[in-house]
Amino acid sequence: MEHSMREFIRHPTDIPIEISTDTAAGAAREQLQNISNGGLQISSSTPWPSDAIIELRIPSVTPAFQTRGKVVWCRAGEQGYDIGVAFLESGTQLQLSMIEQICHIEQHKQKVSKSGRDN
Repeated sequence: MEHSMREFIRHPTDIPIEISTDTAAGAAREQLQNISNGGLQISSSTPWPSDAIIELRIPSVTPAFQTRGKVVWCRAGEQGYDIGVAFLESGTQLQLSMIEQICHIEQHKQKVSKSGRDN
């Protein structure tokens, strides 16, 4: 069966994400740009090498979402670097669906807060 759309639909977001490696002393705080069932795109202040295995953590949700990924591409972006990461662990899709919903709720709360209609 042929697909006329992308294999994975991307969901935009602006949620902070932490990236680290087994050898890194600490986690880099970056910005999650979009999420799909296959992986995610991150805006980073530093370049990451292709094929690097990284630990990903979204601390703004409870419990914090954590998984491992592989850097599949890294390109110079408008402000730093855009990084494509593929998920390594199976079962991430269900967790990711929950994270997507939480991210959408957080974005809505931020919009409402900015418009002065805080609940």
